[in-house]
Amino acid sequence: MSSRVGPAEGVLGRLRGFWAVFSSDRAAVVGLAMFTAILLIAIFADLIAPYSPYERVGRPYERPSWKHLLGTNDIGQDIFSELIYGARASLFIGFLAAVIGTAIGTLVGIVAGYYGGIVDEVLMRIVDIWLSIPTLLFAIFLAAVILRTSGVPMFYSVIFAIALTSWPPVARLVRSATLSIKERPYIESAVALGASPSRIMMKHILPNVAPLILVEVVVRTAIAMLTEATLSFLGLGDPALKSWGTILHFAMIKNALILGLWWWFLPPGIMIALTVLSVVLIGRGLEAYFNPRLRRQ
Repeated sequence: MSSRVGPAEGVLGRLRGFWAVFSSDRAAVVGLAMFTAILLIAIFADLIAPYSPYERVGRPYERPSWKHLLGTNDIGQDIFSELIYGARASLFIGFLAAVIGTAIGTLVGIVAGYYGGIVDEVLMRIVDIWLSIPTLLFAIFLAAVILRTSGVPMFYSVIFAIALTSWPPVARLVRSATLSIKERPYIESAVALGASPSRIMMKHILPNVAPLILVEVVVRTAIAMLTEATLSFLGLGDPALKSWGTILHFAMIKNALILGLWWWFLPPGIMIALTVLSVVLIGRGLEAYFNPRLRRQ
C-alpha cells in the first residue's frame, strides 16, 4: 500500500523545515517577535492609540504622565498616539519602497544576466553609474527637485525616491544568480524546445531567484525605513503624515533637544532603531535558510 503526500502535507513539511532552521537562530526569532509586535501595533493603531494623533488633547509641552504617556508636543498633540500611528506610516512606506525597488532590480538583473552581451554591458554600466552616486544625496535630489516639481504628491515622492535609489544592488545580485542558473541543463532543454526568452525568464529563472528576492525585500525594507526617516527629518517628507521621521523633524525645528524634551525626540528614534534591527535579524534568519553554506556554518 503506497502512501501519498498531498499538497497540504508538502507545504506543512516545508514550513516545518523552514521553522527548524529559522528558529535555530535565536537572534532571528527575537527579531521576528519584535517585528510582529510592531506590525500588530501598526495594524491596530486605531484601537491602541488613546487619542487621534492630529487632535490637540492637552497643553503644549506636557511631561509624560498617566494621561499622556509620552507627553505632548508644541501644540498639545499626544506623542504616544503619534508614535503608534507612526508605526503604520513608516512600515508602509519602507515596505512599499522596498518592493518597488526590488522589482526594478530583479527585472534589470534577470534581463542582463539572461541576454548577456551588449544588453548586459549597457545595463551594468547604468547600474555602475547609479551606484557611483551617494544614495542619500540622490534620494534627497529626487524627492526635493525632480518629483516635487513634477507635481507628484509628497507621500509618493518619498516612496519613489527611495525605490529609485535602492534597485542597483538588487540588480547586481540577481544578475549574478541568473548567470549561474541559465547554464543549468533544464534551461538549455527549454531553449532547445523553443521556449521564448520571456517564458524562460518568468517560468524557470524567476522562481529560482525568488529566495534571493525575498531576502532582499526584507533587507531593503530596513534601509528604506532609515532613508524615509532621514528624508522626513530633513523636511522632505509629507508633513501631514505621522511617520517617525516626521515626528523627529518637528521635534528638531521646535528645539526639543535644546529644551530637554526627551519624550518628543527619543521614542521615535528608539522605534526606528528597534524596527530596523528586527528586520535585519529576520533577514539574517532567512538568508541562513536559503543559503546552504550559512546553514552548515
